Amino acid sequence: DAELRKIEAVGASVLTWESPDYPPLLQSIDQPPPVLYVRGTLSAEDRWAVAVVGTRSPSSYGKEVAQQIASGLARNHITVVSGLAFGIDSVAHRAALEAGGRTLAVLGSGVDQVYPERHRDLAEDIMGAGALLSDYPIGTKPEARNFPPRNRIISGLSLGTLVVEAGAKSGALITLQFALEQGRETFAVPGNV
Repeated sequence: DAELRKIEAVGASVLTWESPDYPPLLQSIDQPPPVLYVRGTLSAEDRWAVAVVGTRSPSSYGKEVAQQIASGLARNHITVVSGLAFGIDSVAHRAALEAGGRTLAVLGSGVDQVYPERHRDLAEDIMGAGALLSDYPIGTKPEARNFPPRNRIISGLSLGTLVVEAGAKSGALITLQFALEQGRETFAVPGNV
């Protein structure tokens, strides 16, 4: 009861494997989260989704390519999934929103703990045209160890994963590895198209 009160207090909902709204693509992966916390709305449209992830320190060119691709996906009714991080993630979310599309942000914290904090306004915009999602309970702080496991959800929600300018030991490549293990399409923009 106390947990349900916390969920209601932050305007979230909770989905389980038994929920009719649990994302079918995510349910088909090897380790789907048994509980998924959601702030915003999931839609049947989100079955057509592509993850756009990459470096936190993109070049101008990387930002431009991520913006063009995410915008094009959104204009064609493809939901853009990312992790709300600095760099490519935030460029992808913003591009989808500016194109009038849907976007989902998967957090490495509770859905009430937006990180980075500078992305609070972006998170609010995402909740109006998509959702914030996490398998971490309400109140979970954004600790470094939470981020690699959440990347399986980013790729698990998506038909394919696009990586833009990722470093050799980046979280984006962890997401790509999960996508490969999940049998999903993978794409990369390592440099000039």
